[in-house]
Amino acid sequence: MRFFRLIKIIYIVLRFGLDEFLLAHERTSWLLRPINVLLFFRDNSRPRGLRLRLALEALGPIFVKFGQLLSTRRDLIPTDISDALASLQDRVPPFPSAQAVALLESAYGKPLQEVFASFDQLPVASASVAQVHFAVLPDGREVAVKILRPGIQQIIEHDLALLDIAASLIERLWEDGKRLKPKEVVAEFEKTLHDELDLMREAANASQLRRNFIDASLLLVPEIYWDWCSEQVMVMQRMHGIPVSQIAALREAGIDVPKLASDGVTIFYTQVFRDGFFHADMHPGNILVALDGRYVALDFGIMGTLTDNDKHYLAHNFIAFFNRDYRRVAELHIESGWAPASTRIDEFEAAIRAVCEPIFDKPLREVSFGRILLRLFQTSRRFGIQIQPQLVLLQKTLLNIEGLGLQLDPELDLWKTAKPWLERWMSEQIGWRGFLKTLKREAPRFATLVPELPRLIHQRLKQEPYEHAAPLLLELVIQQRRRNGWLSLIAVLLASALALAFYVQFG
Repeated sequence: MRFFRLIKIIYIVLRFGLDEFLLAHERTSWLLRPINVLLFFRDNSRPRGLRLRLALEALGPIFVKFGQLLSTRRDLIPTDISDALASLQDRVPPFPSAQAVALLESAYGKPLQEVFASFDQLPVASASVAQVHFAVLPDGREVAVKILRPGIQQIIEHDLALLDIAASLIERLWEDGKRLKPKEVVAEFEKTLHDELDLMREAANASQLRRNFIDASLLLVPEIYWDWCSEQVMVMQRMHGIPVSQIAALREAGIDVPKLASDGVTIFYTQVFRDGFFHADMHPGNILVALDGRYVALDFGIMGTLTDNDKHYLAHNFIAFFNRDYRRVAELHIESGWAPASTRIDEFEAAIRAVCEPIFDKPLREVSFGRILLRLFQTSRRFGIQIQPQLVLLQKTLLNIEGLGLQLDPELDLWKTAKPWLERWMSEQIGWRGFLKTLKREAPRFATLVPELPRLIHQRLKQEPYEHAAPLLLELVIQQRRRNGWLSLIAVLLASALALAFYVQFG
């Protein structure tokens, strides 16, 4: 099977003229002319990005999905190719309903009519990895049932193996191959696909996002019905709403579209900076709008995470950008570890200034956060900066959110919407509120650690050789006499802080 699949891939590569990617190296470029003469049936007049997109579509859904991933790696892929791949759509025919029923009965170990009160055999959505059917539970709750495609694991393993071979060839034969790191991109794609193949993981993602927005004032997330879930099947609350791309229908329903656009930006920054856990696949196909104007999130296979360190530096970066403090942007990249410590700040500052100054000649509402990140990634390539995977996901999501927001409201001022939120978040992290929040989080650990300090000091002294322990004890005694006043003050402050944290947490 793999052999025939390889033959098909080679045929499509030659048909769409993709061999020019492999043979562009000076050692092999002489082969292009005779190959073009022999393969008279192909047309190389179309742009290379378009030809690559058409080839991926011809190869099937897994390659389409890979192209979608490539389109987000603008830090690695030339602009003309990434722009062409960004238009890839994952339109996949559904698998037969009889197979869906058989998979469900195998997963539950009983006939389908004993599991659901009713089951709609016509799928409502179909993608490369899974498809969705509507159903009703025995207690009357309406649900959406997501089912993995049959045999998808084997198909993916075969295609991934072939992609890895292609990546190795590109790395060896294409002059830009090593810089583009195709094997690393394939490895990233493999990890993403394997995550999507485990529907229990996706269900857990949905559950976490729902808990983060438990007040549901801005975002609705379906409830997961765990008793019906497995690695192959995910059952969740059925959500009702209007697709966010149907703007005319939204207006007819009386929804405040400009407010909807602003709320989308707020939801994004809340996920990123408050929670450090964000939906990383927020294209219009995964978003509905409830009749009361709230967003409804769907499809939780791809989620991004950020550490507190990432959130801190991102917030400072955004504000430094819009204050045109390019030196601070350069310093932040080095401080955060995103840029090598050997990077010359003045050179990096000048490169960032060259990218950003033309942007800031435009009105603020025309300034794009996502485009700034993209341009920064492209500039960073010159300085040997390794782009962090979580930041690539962030940039992809930010571009999706911005595109959607401006589609809903062309007058949306992204900076006006985001800046107050970022400044408030930073004050909460750095000021007294941030201090109390950290203290509250660390209080249980302090309460456990403080009583153990004498024992830990004793153990440390026991580890010292005898001839070192006596002088150490003497020095401790001398220091203790000097610092009695300070120790007393510290003890009082620590006790007060613990009492305050306890009151905040339990009072």
